[in-house]
Amino acid sequence: MRPPLKIPQFIRHWFGCVAAVATLPSALHGGDLETDAPRKHWAFQPIDRPAIPAVSRNRQALTPVDAFVLAKLDRRGWRQAPAASRSQWIRRVSFDLNGLPPTPEEIAAFETDLEPGAHERVVDRLLDSRHYGERWAQHWLDVVRYAESEGYEYDRHVPDAWRFRDYVIDSLNRDKPFDRFIREQLAGDELAGTVPLAEDEDCLAKPQSAELLSASIFHRLGPVRRNAGNPDIALSRNEVLTERTDIIGVAFLGLTVGCARCHDHKLDPITQKDYYRLQAYLAATAEHNIALVPKADRNAWEARTKRIKEAMARIKKRLAKASGVEKAKLAAELKDLEMTMPEPLPTIPATADDFEKRTAIHVLRRGIWEKKGEPVGPRPPGALVDDDLEELPADIARPRLRLADWIADPGNPLTARVIVNRLWQHHFGAGLVATVNDFGSHGGVPSHPELLDWLATALIENGWRLKPLHRMMVLSATYRQSSRASDADKMETADPDNRLLWRFNRRRLSAEEARDAMLAVSGHLNLRQGGPSVMVPVDEGLIKLLYKPEQWRVTEDASEHDRRSIYLIAKRNLRLPFMETFDAPALQSSCARRETSTHAPQSLEMLNGPLSNDLAEAFAGRLTRETGGNAGLLVERACRLAFGRPPTREESRIAQTYLRDGSLKEFALAMFNLNAFLYVE
Repeated sequence: MRPPLKIPQFIRHWFGCVAAVATLPSALHGGDLETDAPRKHWAFQPIDRPAIPAVSRNRQALTPVDAFVLAKLDRRGWRQAPAASRSQWIRRVSFDLNGLPPTPEEIAAFETDLEPGAHERVVDRLLDSRHYGERWAQHWLDVVRYAESEGYEYDRHVPDAWRFRDYVIDSLNRDKPFDRFIREQLAGDELAGTVPLAEDEDCLAKPQSAELLSASIFHRLGPVRRNAGNPDIALSRNEVLTERTDIIGVAFLGLTVGCARCHDHKLDPITQKDYYRLQAYLAATAEHNIALVPKADRNAWEARTKRIKEAMARIKKRLAKASGVEKAKLAAELKDLEMTMPEPLPTIPATADDFEKRTAIHVLRRGIWEKKGEPVGPRPPGALVDDDLEELPADIARPRLRLADWIADPGNPLTARVIVNRLWQHHFGAGLVATVNDFGSHGGVPSHPELLDWLATALIENGWRLKPLHRMMVLSATYRQSSRASDADKMETADPDNRLLWRFNRRRLSAEEARDAMLAVSGHLNLRQGGPSVMVPVDEGLIKLLYKPEQWRVTEDASEHDRRSIYLIAKRNLRLPFMETFDAPALQSSCARRETSTHAPQSLEMLNGPLSNDLAEAFAGRLTRETGGNAGLLVERACRLAFGRPPTREESRIAQTYLRDGSLKEFALAMFNLNAFLYVE
């Protein structure tokens, strides 16, 4: 490790850095950006549909995807890996598109379907499944840092934020055009027209309005600091606007616009003025909770809540003076009273424009709220529009819809590239641009730039529908490869990250996939869809760490605890131990790509955790019921359920030897801990 710098050394080092930065092009260190130089970055160029390249006759190009991949391999004289087995491919594509393992019956049907189009029939079935939306919604929820509580010390719940999760699942299942998906999230309330008032009894009769308003929950998903001892409401408002501006940049545009909050972006052609112009589109955006009940019901709810709160206040006053048998009796009374608090009313925690309370947007010197500079109006970043484009009036109607229209415009060079790159990453393990949230000048360089643009134009020409792109990717010869290549040594040395796609990237199941797979093979998976999120039992010590432990109310119906993982509550200050151990994101900021770590707590969780042990016991019970306890049949069935294949001869021998004296539950637990279960080939 380097020794700490002494003061004189530090000064010389600092001035050296300043001098080095001064020699960089002005576009990179915040100088005059009104030149053509910023527009020369590849990601800011218009998207043109390139010609599909020709490849060698002996190559197998099943889709246009293959032609672009094989053309690069041809230039090096490299071959792709052999095709994966049918059982490997169907397990791979089932997890990718539905997030669940295929059943032994589905695998057998595919392996015996020798008619042309067998692969296509599997893919079409998976894309038509309701589970497709559940799987792919999780990817989008990661990107927009979806959570149902606000974080910080209070971690207040956002009432019925789960409606956004259901909105995303439903939109993906219907293959809603992605440009429409963008507009609804950014400006659903503006698209809905007149926003229903809280006492509007007809809100439930307006399903389209309810859908659009649920989409606008997008603006309520970030962490929010409520009071936190700081009475400056304006400062809190600034933090909320900052959160909302930053997520729009990374989620839709793949740009780290937040780096320009305090000064011109040091790496990308985004000025500080650009940042606040983007923020100006959100200046009138306000929270707007819409109660989905008639006014009379709401008044009754408020009256009951008021009575309980008044009774609790009286007990708290007595509690402050009490001691002994009397911090215990009153405390128990208080806890019982808290449990009688009525459940929150059904609500859409939407947004709406409130121009009377619109925040005046200024360029803030060093990003400090009190140091207001030049006032600005809405306008897209300068590097992506004509220099002479004027700012919009600060109080223009439907400002977010205007922003959404610009983002979703086919002429925007970023939007289509960013979303097809996200799809590619989740199918192939890494994006064509590895930095999926950063298409800026210091982000990754596309490994296959022509393929990226071809996919982007295909998306736009197909009406912004995502399912045709999924279909093309997973039916390609590139996707059908084995994860083991015959010339691996040579290619591994030259391309250790497999950027040229000469084999398939083996991957571990995500936290949600691992939990859902254990539920599925044990026979306990509850496939009910939608509705309020589920709170499962967790260690009491974790609950006591919450600011208000009573927030964690375990869902009474135990069958609900076996729902798919996407339906478990996403609470910022209490992440479920199993999910956290297997790299589920912290929900504080956009998660573009799940990390895959390997550490001891994962083994401990899988061997000793209550989830894996309870489901191993259920798996053992299923195996007994379905095989009558016959050891040979039991091992065969266990491997087909857990691994998607029959056991090898050696696996069968070892397992049957163990089962003569060993515990069937421990055998089932061992199955969950094997790489054949936890990894997708």
